[in-house]
Amino acid sequence: SVSLLWTWLVGMVGLDCCLHLIILDSFTKLPHLAGSEQNFLLAKQIQGQWKEFGLDSAELVHYDVLLSYPSETQPNYISVIDDQGNEIFNTSSFEPPPQGYENVTDILPPYNAFSAQGTPEADLVYVNYGRTEDFFKLEREMGINCTGKIVIARYGKIFRGNKVKNAILAGAIGIILYSDPADYCAPGVDPYPDGWNLPGRGVQRGNVLNLNGAGDPLTPGYPAKEYTFRYKVNESVGIPKIPVHPIGYHDAEVLLHAMGGPAAPDSTWKGALNVSYNVGPGFVDSFSTRKVRMHVHTNNKVARIYNVIGIIRGAVEPDRYIILGGHRDSWVFGGIDPSTGAAVLQEVVRSFGKVKMEGWRPKRTIIFASWDAEEFGLLGSTEWAEEDNVNCMWREDNVCASFSGNYTLRVDCTPLLYKLIYNLTKEISSPDEGYENKSLYESWLEKDPAPENNSYPRINKLGSGSDFEAYFQRLGIASGRVRYTKNRKTDKFSNYPVYHTVYETFELVEKFYDPTFTKQLAIAKLRGKLVYELADSQVIPFDCRDYGEALKGYSDRIYKLAKKHEGQLETYGVSFDPLFSAVGNFSEAAAEFHRRLEQVDRKDPIAVRIMNDQLMFIERAFIDPLGLPGRKFYRHIIFAPSSHNKYAGESFPGIYDAMFDIESKTDHQGAWEEVKRQISIAAFTVQAAAETLKEVA
Repeated sequence: SVSLLWTWLVGMVGLDCCLHLIILDSFTKLPHLAGSEQNFLLAKQIQGQWKEFGLDSAELVHYDVLLSYPSETQPNYISVIDDQGNEIFNTSSFEPPPQGYENVTDILPPYNAFSAQGTPEADLVYVNYGRTEDFFKLEREMGINCTGKIVIARYGKIFRGNKVKNAILAGAIGIILYSDPADYCAPGVDPYPDGWNLPGRGVQRGNVLNLNGAGDPLTPGYPAKEYTFRYKVNESVGIPKIPVHPIGYHDAEVLLHAMGGPAAPDSTWKGALNVSYNVGPGFVDSFSTRKVRMHVHTNNKVARIYNVIGIIRGAVEPDRYIILGGHRDSWVFGGIDPSTGAAVLQEVVRSFGKVKMEGWRPKRTIIFASWDAEEFGLLGSTEWAEEDNVNCMWREDNVCASFSGNYTLRVDCTPLLYKLIYNLTKEISSPDEGYENKSLYESWLEKDPAPENNSYPRINKLGSGSDFEAYFQRLGIASGRVRYTKNRKTDKFSNYPVYHTVYETFELVEKFYDPTFTKQLAIAKLRGKLVYELADSQVIPFDCRDYGEALKGYSDRIYKLAKKHEGQLETYGVSFDPLFSAVGNFSEAAAEFHRRLEQVDRKDPIAVRIMNDQLMFIERAFIDPLGLPGRKFYRHIIFAPSSHNKYAGESFPGIYDAMFDIESKTDHQGAWEEVKRQISIAAFTVQAAAETLKEVA
């Protein structure tokens, strides 16, 4: 029976903690950056294991994409120079490896991938997090012009590529990024290896692209295969035109300590270093005539990457696909990102392979994917989506890792999955201390209730920053991701402190994050359950009514933002009534659809297929083939990554972006005309989605 089969599956998924430990340890022994020999060998290892697990097939799929590496002969660093151009202070170009890893080779020094090359010299300006509002504060309120300056921003709050884009728009000729202890050190915790905080010389790596869903910068919209036309690098998508370089907070403290100019405008601009956080420009005291020089020699080159694609063919609907994926490449050892996710994926594949070899086969095809080059801009997953625009009904992403903290569950997903997620978490035991006899749902609800309705746990909107992007934002495939996370109320640090550093090791996970591996076990069970239910349920377990409720909340929110300009709404004839009407129609259509679904003849395969197709294509109905303004590869009208922070999701993004900072725009008439156009597009799209739910004639 189905229940016995699932009991069998859950009994195997991740229960062997020793095996999970072995997998995680093996994945984190050596650096495996995309394009490296070691990452190729890891792909071959995973492919071989998937074949042994009993999948119908496991293949390597390659692409030739633009990657970025530091120079082997010219180090990247920042210096302070005197009047004669002599360097009187240099930042470290080396990140000391942790104990036990001193003899490991192929550890690349800290850098920001896809930075422009250059050695600019200029006064330094501190720009806080480098957000849009931070540059507004400097320019509009403090009168500080960043044109021709080098700026320094702390990591956190928004995607690093958005910081670089904002610096370019402000006229900066270079940007330095650093991790402030306020954002990357938890109070009372020692630096690694004695604790899980970031050491002073630890440096966060990461790409600084602004691809907006384009994939490989040289082949936007098309798979990077041998036959594909490639743009020149200077014509490519999303590569910054200024040098970018990351440093540790020990080096940042030297630079910030000497900063002149006005004091930080308020406490939100102050981190935890022993400095005043003056904003500049330039230095004071003994550094008063000094300038900053950047030395960035990073090279871009086309290199081959490899996805591992494993398949269990469906017995009833082999042309309907469920994808479970996560990336494999890491900046260094990848102890948390991505290897906790990759190890869980390996466990799930092993379990499904075993029951398949015992005679079970799902109704629908399951695709397992080990993506490559995620760290360079979601390249492996996007290229595969561009080449194989699959007839997929759902995908789940490992979001790089199984956790970014160890406090409670975090879920980001389409509203279609809300009820399924809630139901499945009620069937899984909580791994949290103090919740031994409670379900994962109960601990999740108690620790992180939804702000709009505290009778349910919080579920977040999908933004970007992980491999679901092309499938959800471009293709309209229902998507979700689950992992453990920090306490949003008390943990003020950004992400986990040693994110993308050399200190992200196997020992970090084993000693500090999940010593018993019970949290990774819970994530493995939830991911396995999601795949099983979606691949083997007779009727796809989506609920369109939750989408209707979500749309109502999103439309109310965007209207409240518009009401701040109430006088102008009337002046320029802006009405949200068409959107409200369409949302109401969608909710009515969803309710009627589910009434018909309850009455459908489950013995009639054609009738079931019709209903399933309507469920599968509802997410597609929110796709506009023309895309969002200036972001043509983001085509979902309801959800998109924020224009100001790629990591965050924004609802009704076209309307939101049209209204952003509208007061400062010189052409108010034109600005509000664009708002009206975006309201029209959103209303049409929601109404079209409602039509797809109506009874087939």
